[in-house]
Amino acid sequence: MTENTTTAPTMKAVTQRTLGDPDVLEVAGTARPEPGIGQILVAVHAAGINPTDWKHRKHRIFLGEPPFTLGWDVSGTVEAVGIGVSLFQPGDEVFGMLPYPYGAGSHAEYVTGPARAFVPKPAALSHVEAGALPLAALTAWQALVDNAQVEPGQRVLVHAAAGGVGHLAVQIAKARGAYVIGTASAAKHDFVRGLGADEVVDYRTADFAEAVRDVDVVLDSLGGENCLRSLRVLRPGGILVSILPENWDDVSGRARELGVRARFMLVEHDQAGMAAIAALAESGRLRAHVSGTYTFAEAAKAHAEAETGRVTGKLVLTARP
Repeated sequence: MTENTTTAPTMKAVTQRTLGDPDVLEVAGTARPEPGIGQILVAVHAAGINPTDWKHRKHRIFLGEPPFTLGWDVSGTVEAVGIGVSLFQPGDEVFGMLPYPYGAGSHAEYVTGPARAFVPKPAALSHVEAGALPLAALTAWQALVDNAQVEPGQRVLVHAAAGGVGHLAVQIAKARGAYVIGTASAAKHDFVRGLGADEVVDYRTADFAEAVRDVDVVLDSLGGENCLRSLRVLRPGGILVSILPENWDDVSGRARELGVRARFMLVEHDQAGMAAIAALAESGRLRAHVSGTYTFAEAAKAHAEAETGRVTGKLVLTARP
């Protein structure tokens, strides 16, 4: 009788066994997932790092207790497809965002996700460039287009305009025909103007709430007092969309008093949004600025850099050459 020595395929992943500082991250071997019904298995080439990654690493937010592997951005190649998948086949290059928050796991050599969380990767983008886009670009798209419905000629204020979400929001708002005002430190003004911003306010030396007026849309990624003060720059009927829920009851109440609107949102995986983002990228109107790439072994270093809050654009983990 012949003994069956077949073993399940394995992979490397950036994982953690406890919450804490960047040094809790480690590269470990684990079982390679298999695609379920309606899912695809993607060989990950690159995956962006977002603030939600280091916040989940450090604090108990949505995922609960470790162990877990973080990462929602994906750019890679389809390795296998599950039952019922007709949109993709092995060998296709795709990019997308895993379902947030419970679909995390892209900081690994392979990941599974719903086929409809992905779209074909634009040929004009490298995997690193594509891997930097999904979560941040979808956040900006869903805030500005789905919630605020930005139209040509409207005035849009983007906070932290040189950051991950902000620098993509500036480009998306410009592509929609808006007049864009961004806040950023003086050292990053040229960068933000290069993205298409019409005005840039140095938040360190000027009070944006005094310098900016009659805005139709504010995209706030800072929360707290900044969110409250942003309501003052909106014209009557204008809208603030925030991606942080801090002091939200106070913000909602104050918005009603001022005759403006306020919405809080969390990003969702969205094939239609990804298709729109891919089209903008293919046309050259949307690019992620990648300020650093890191291997899995350098994940702790990448998290430490991300946590400074001073990153211009995005940081990306690379899983393959």
